[in-house]
Amino acid sequence: MDRPADPGAARFLLPYPPSRIGGLSGGLPVAVWEGAGDPPADESLAEVEFFVIPYGRTDVAVALLPRMPRLRVVQSLSAGVDELVKYIPAGVVLCNAKGVHDASTAELAVTLALASLRGIPGFVRAQDTEEWQSGFHPALADRTVLLMGYGSIAAAAEDRLVPFECDILRVARTARTATRGAVHALSDLPELLPRADIVVLTVPLTDDTRGLVDAGFLALMPDGALLVNVSRGAVVETDALLAELRTGRLSTALDVTDPEPLPAGHPLWHAPNTLISPHVGGNSSAFLPRALRLIRTQLLRYDAGEPLEHTVLPREL
Repeated sequence: MDRPADPGAARFLLPYPPSRIGGLSGGLPVAVWEGAGDPPADESLAEVEFFVIPYGRTDVAVALLPRMPRLRVVQSLSAGVDELVKYIPAGVVLCNAKGVHDASTAELAVTLALASLRGIPGFVRAQDTEEWQSGFHPALADRTVLLMGYGSIAAAAEDRLVPFECDILRVARTARTATRGAVHALSDLPELLPRADIVVLTVPLTDDTRGLVDAGFLALMPDGALLVNVSRGAVVETDALLAELRTGRLSTALDVTDPEPLPAGHPLWHAPNTLISPHVGGNSSAFLPRALRLIRTQLLRYDAGEPLEHTVLPREL
């Protein structure tokens, strides 16, 4: 991307101090706002060109954007930016945090699958009541796992699934060949879904993926299959999923829901064969070191006038 007309006047609003990020020039004019408390004054915001949104604080951060007339780049620390796109001013570059959440989200996807298959939620409830509940549970070994939305998170999940002796089916918008093998196109789903013991959703939320997992999609999954969602809740039609869960035909493990947060009294809370975690896929100790590396890389690229990584906006025509 083009360098600013006056590189010395560039301003960076970051959620972490430069000393924590490391590897930055001491001359970079930086303001720090962690997303809590009062933001910098308007005169400081008026100089900001590069804004790194504090993780989990998008709701308060977007209110600052109209107060940044020189803004050129918004860097999100989330992999999914569907809730942010509509707030980005025309001409401003938006970058996502591709790669930052891969390890953490992939870990949780495997954890949810294992916990669901091996009956861990039932064991926890039985422990609370001091009951010794033995019995048979299926293993992850020898299962066929379909990774839906084969990007960096799904690839990281595959790296962790392979030692469990699973067969992997990879699906993305278009067919291609990845490091570990063939990636099938969405059009192949009618053939692939009946073969999948476990379907893991890692797709971004877009107009094309909203409601992708509908009644027809679920009907193609075989009896006893497990749906794991670590992407966005609205990728799944909640009513269609509830209909399948109530019959006992399918199981699910959800890190994301629609609506979210899931309100008290919602039927998903007590649906059969359902495990819910509260959207914690990317929020682990693996996040910070990867986030700091991304911020460092992007700031150095911007300061050097080099293209930024993981650009979402403006979209190429």
